[in-house]
Amino acid sequence: MATKSNERDVVLTDSRQRDQARQVVDSFTSDPTQFTAATPDGESIAVPPELSGIIRHLLRVVADGGAITVSAMPEELTTTVAARELGISRPTLMKKIKAGEIPAHKVGTHTRLRTADVLAMRDARLARRRAAFEELRALDDED
Repeated sequence: MATKSNERDVVLTDSRQRDQARQVVDSFTSDPTQFTAATPDGESIAVPPELSGIIRHLLRVVADGGAITVSAMPEELTTTVAARELGISRPTLMKKIKAGEIPAHKVGTHTRLRTADVLAMRDARLARRRAAFEELRALDDED
């Protein structure tokens, strides 16, 4: 079942769909799995490896009972949207841009950031947080 929320589609699955996804995931014999798609006239088309990876990931999320949110993002973001994605204030983002920590460019008088750069920074920040958390857990386990 898909529900529309602004520009996001949230896909909630039922137990039948989760079972179907589990069966498909369990049938994966290799990683990466190559998917094919059938056209309306029955022709099979190979799904490129990058897209097959996305499909594989989605199937695993569904098989594990997770919800999927599909959202479209533009190629470039405003500083306000980028700051929100990063979980920081806009002034902090502007400091990071000025310090060269994240690339940005001007469109007229407005600063824009590439979505890919913002998402890469977000992922790097998350990885650092996870590593710090794991360090704290390791220290706690020593006591």
